[in-house]
Amino acid sequence: MKTAIITGASRGIGYAIARLYAKKGWNLIINSGHNEQALFDTARELSSLTQIEACFGNAGDEATAFRLAQIAQNRFGQIDLLINNAGISHIGLLSEMTSAQWHTLMQTNLDSVFYTCRAVIPSMVHRHQGKILNISSVWGEVGASCEAAYSASKGAVNALTKALAKELAPSDISVNAVSFGVIDTEMNRCFTEEERRTLMEEIPFGRFASPEEAAEFCYQVTESPSYLTGQILRFDGGWI
Repeated sequence: MKTAIITGASRGIGYAIARLYAKKGWNLIINSGHNEQALFDTARELSSLTQIEACFGNAGDEATAFRLAQIAQNRFGQIDLLINNAGISHIGLLSEMTSAQWHTLMQTNLDSVFYTCRAVIPSMVHRHQGKILNISSVWGEVGASCEAAYSASKGAVNALTKALAKELAPSDISVNAVSFGVIDTEMNRCFTEEERRTLMEEIPFGRFASPEEAAEFCYQVTESPSYLTGQILRFDGGWI
């Protein structure tokens, strides 16, 4: 039975991903630094489907990332997949963003990818097997006004994905990212109904994707042959 570590798994895309992999019979280590109660509620819910461990803490913290890898090794003996989904957004002018807001966003969106990847790589290299999937955004490819910091963090994730894929390919480890458009999650419920309608009109499919659709695409990517690596795979309904 395969084992996956999923960050940001208490809500939204991360929750849908965890639920799908649990249904597929994967052992799971799920993480969140946002809502401890929601994380453990998710673990209890999914425990009827698979073996699961919950680890609360900011994945952008070195100790938390190390603990995730340690739990996977101690409980299940291996790490087959890391899905870096932890992320937050920030909407506003860059000139009005505080240093604290910048560092919090970068710690959650970018540092978490560095620390968790660094934590799982030794085990994967030792086994010459493993996959890493980073959850990114179309704004990391094209940028968004009033989301400059968020765009920067996701652009960095994309660059890290491509470089790390080249670094780990000789060890038969694949690294990819999914560049999502608008997914109908809590993060995107900051928009008014009018703003939502306007945004939907810009998307050729005429709607937002559901978290379940997003999770299914992630599953298909991670089930693809390991030769698929270093790719930023866009899932946006034809928007960009």
